Amino acid sequence: MNHQSPTLRSGRALAAACVTLAAFHFAAAAPAPVAAQPAPHGTQAAASAVFTKVGDTVISQQEYDAAFAQAARGKFYHGKPPEGEVARLQREVAQNLVDAILLAREAERRKIKPDAAAVQQTIAGYDERYRDSPQWKTNRPQVLPGLTSKLERDNVMEQLTQQVKTVAPPSAEQLERYYREHADKFTSPEQVRIRLILLKVDPSSPQAKWDGAKQEGAAILKRLRGGASFEEAAKLHSGDASAPRGGEMGFIHRGMLPEPAQLALDAMKPGDISEPVVLLEGVALLQLEERKSPMLNPLDAVRERARDLYMRDQGEAAWTELLASLRRATPVQFDESRFLPLAASAEQAAPAR
Repeated sequence: MNHQSPTLRSGRALAAACVTLAAFHFAAAAPAPVAAQPAPHGTQAAASAVFTKVGDTVISQQEYDAAFAQAARGKFYHGKPPEGEVARLQREVAQNLVDAILLAREAERRKIKPDAAAVQQTIAGYDERYRDSPQWKTNRPQVLPGLTSKLERDNVMEQLTQQVKTVAPPSAEQLERYYREHADKFTSPEQVRIRLILLKVDPSSPQAKWDGAKQEGAAILKRLRGGASFEEAAKLHSGDASAPRGGEMGFIHRGMLPEPAQLALDAMKPGDISEPVVLLEGVALLQLEERKSPMLNPLDAVRERARDLYMRDQGEAAWTELLASLRRATPVQFDESRFLPLAASAEQAAPAR
């Protein structure tokens, strides 16, 4: 006889409860799921076939098929996906089902219990949200047990996640080392101060319109290089919102400009004016006024952010290590005979089992 605690049994029921809840939410509008190559219908053997075992806990093929169908509905709602994506999702769903059981066992080992008040508050929120829905009133008695079980599991997992990811604040030495080793996180990107003349062209305009804007840009550039004021030319010709300011755009971080404009600026030095640059909105002339190199901010200026990032990274590392240790302690082999084959590169990136 397979004696299992309620917590472990709840791990096995994860897929079924999720499907029950999803069925209430707009089930009629849901697209057909992508098949996980399920077992033939109409046989008792198909319904009870074992997909895998996690210790003494069985995940049936039926449970796996239900979980995969739900995941596929959410991921592939646009239509038929590439086989490679289906193959990866098949394995991801399998690993998630296993992890749910392993984490439920860990939560039980830590004696974590659902927060009943929080669960009831969430249910009250459903009641309020669907108070005018006849469907909710009709289905509530059938939906509520599965919904409550799912909310209890979610709450336990939230508590477990918080426990694992809550780490001690860094010492001064740890924080300084983190700051040094992750200097890129605390470095202000390059900034440029520019002026802009934009000769606006509707994207759908014929080529002749674009050619005319390029010719106008070349003529303006010739006058500018002959000594004309960029500021006055911007006020006169530019269709950009910066025109009243003489094209002044202020300081702009790298990555904020369209790629053609950024490439032009990369080759310029302060005082230079670009050749006409074709952008989505029209033809542009750029004047580089000042360039600020990337700058590492001093630790004192970013101490709070560095502390938060350190604790976030340490928390994520602790969670990753917990999952890895649980998987090592309870090795699981999936029945992959029904899975689509993985490409070699994807196989290398598949979750550890």
